[in-house]
Amino acid sequence: MTSDLMPSPDSTPVDFTLPVLTALIRELGESEVLTGNQISEKYLHDWSDERGGIPLAVVRPRSTQQVANVLRICHEHGQAITPQGGLTGLAGGAVPSHGSVVLSMERMSGITALDTDSATMTVLAGTPLQVIQEAAQQAGFFFALDLGARGSCQIGGNLSTNAGGNRVIRYGMARESVLGLEVVLADGTVLSMLNQMVKNNAGPDLKHLFIGSEGTLGVITQAVLRLNPGVNGANTALVALTDFNAVVQFLRHAQQSLSGQVSAFEVMWPDFYSAATSITGARAPLPTHYPIYVLIDMQGVSPATEAERFQAMLEEAMAQGWVEDAAIAQSHAETEDFWTLRDSVSQMLQDNAPTINFDLSVPISKIGHCVEQLRNVMTLHFAHLGAIFFGHVGDGNIHAVVGPIPQDGITEHQVEEKFYAVVRDFCGSVSAEHGIGLHKKQWLGHSRSTAEIALMKVLKQAMDPGNILNPGKIL
Repeated sequence: MTSDLMPSPDSTPVDFTLPVLTALIRELGESEVLTGNQISEKYLHDWSDERGGIPLAVVRPRSTQQVANVLRICHEHGQAITPQGGLTGLAGGAVPSHGSVVLSMERMSGITALDTDSATMTVLAGTPLQVIQEAAQQAGFFFALDLGARGSCQIGGNLSTNAGGNRVIRYGMARESVLGLEVVLADGTVLSMLNQMVKNNAGPDLKHLFIGSEGTLGVITQAVLRLNPGVNGANTALVALTDFNAVVQFLRHAQQSLSGQVSAFEVMWPDFYSAATSITGARAPLPTHYPIYVLIDMQGVSPATEAERFQAMLEEAMAQGWVEDAAIAQSHAETEDFWTLRDSVSQMLQDNAPTINFDLSVPISKIGHCVEQLRNVMTLHFAHLGAIFFGHVGDGNIHAVVGPIPQDGITEHQVEEKFYAVVRDFCGSVSAEHGIGLHKKQWLGHSRSTAEIALMKVLKQAMDPGNILNPGKIL
């Protein structure tokens, strides 16, 4: 590559004589340092509506040592870095700041070790989630973390945002699936914490500093993952209930009756269920007039032998008066049809674009009242806008989609201000599983105290004094 100037996506010429660019090209080679019009649109945004700036370059390292060298070079030159995984985030956490160097992990993909005796898998950070799931299944195990973007998202990004998904009720958030990490700090120091033991109390567990910190404290390069016993299917039912109080009673009944084997407990309010059945074009398994719906499943090694216990649990719930109606999936195809209803939210987002997508959590006991308050907000202040509500609920997570909204930059802020005020009053979180990124940083104080935010800033200053790692995100 010569020192000639080339046009970048914003028509600003790239100066290839910049020392930081020269050093990066020397380290990685010309083919792995993209600049100017070599930088495609995919590096400029994630799945959220947040837009950042035009990066100086996109670098694509192939090893931990190269990541370390990239960070060392950027640290020495005071150059901002934006770590990127699969770019499926919904809070703008991977959106580049203007003039930053994007550190893409797309070249660092693969499984480096699979220890069946220890039930662990060691993977590079750029490995797609679905690749990990399939490798675990082939080895007779089950990797529990699961979300709709499984084919595109990368495990490093999943851990950096502490992803949740559909199986949290049984297996926990992403951090519960991690035993060890390898992380590169802002100055290029490599922390090799590839612990493979469940029990290790040799001082504070430093990996938790990086899980959920969205690349602001360090860059995850490898992870040791916990594998669960294999499953061969699930007993699945779509259930209609009398009200949200009945939902909570049904949840506790199911968990106790099934000995903690409830693997998913997805709640859909009528607005969501009606929209889902309309969008998919499928026959609604249950009528659309019930107050609230739950999609429940129980994964196991032998679903056929567990079916009787699953059905008995449902019959008892009906006898107690919590459940008004239920449809039990009779085949794998029917199970997939039930889940298609729940997963139709992606189509809803397209059909109602542009939308505001809320990812909230409050204590489970308060979810019903919280949704009522949010509905009141819509009726009193935004009656001209549509809103649908659904959620994982077994882990306190409510999702809401509001839209379509005017692209005036004002309505979105007004709706968010009202919604997040309700969440604050319920002592909840403005981000249950999507992270803070750019989009929610102004609302962080609704869920974190002044003292907590001050400590976050102390950690950031101590670990990244030059503020080069994902600047402007979270804080």
